[in-house]
Amino acid sequence: MIIGALLRRKLALLGLIVITVFVLAAVLAPWIAPYPPEQQFFEGLTLEGAPLPPNAQFWLGTDLLGRDLLSRLIYGARATLIVGVVANGVAIAIGALIGVTAGYLRGRTGSGLMRFTDLMMAFPALLLAILLASMFRPSLWIVAFVIAMVSWVQIARVIYAETISLSEREYVTAVRSVGASTPRILFRHILPHLIPTLIVWGTLGIATTSLFEATLSYLGIGVQPPTPSWGNMVNENQTYFESAPWLVFFPGIAIGLLALSFNLIGDALRDILDPTLRGRH
Repeated sequence: MIIGALLRRKLALLGLIVITVFVLAAVLAPWIAPYPPEQQFFEGLTLEGAPLPPNAQFWLGTDLLGRDLLSRLIYGARATLIVGVVANGVAIAIGALIGVTAGYLRGRTGSGLMRFTDLMMAFPALLLAILLASMFRPSLWIVAFVIAMVSWVQIARVIYAETISLSEREYVTAVRSVGASTPRILFRHILPHLIPTLIVWGTLGIATTSLFEATLSYLGIGVQPPTPSWGNMVNENQTYFESAPWLVFFPGIAIGLLALSFNLIGDALRDILDPTLRGRH
């Protein structure tokens, strides 16, 4: 039902196609990439040592070390998608756990959890991520962990508000009055109603975490070379922006398309799953 509704929306379908292409490129990278991402070509630079523009051998040109940009872009999809999906999944799990616990228990426990959430929200996310990243040796999984640690607060606030609203519904009061246990109430009567919100945030959040990874990698504290990611490709090649703009243009376009595609799907899912928005399109 949800898939069918998505396929009937042109923008969501376009986003789904773009994401499918990126995922297939990441999964099939060893078979579809023209060259290994770290391979340097003597003929990949001009006689003056400058990168080559797009040509018959290197379709998207080469970088400052004579490596094939298309191959690095394809392999870079792996790092960007892995960090985006893993970081967002961990962030949603943490945010949902804290939000549901605080919203259902309330009292001192709920108040303490939400004050902690407010404290985390008070710190600029980028500065906090830089601080956490500087404490660990940057790697693919460390970057995902760091992004998750600064991304869970928004979903926690949303789930907290919805849990409070759901816990005051008549059917929850009824099952509580007949002696239903807290786990049964949470898993049978509250969490199922939170699934649409989690699905929407799960989709929209991947766009945010992917952009966050690109930002950290651009600043040099994200995924570290020689592992390619779209963010560190922009960082490595930014000094050649005027003389070899394709080195920044193609990774930047990939980052923008990925974020836009997930946002298109997330917006469509929100409209489909939110009864108050149905029928407006």
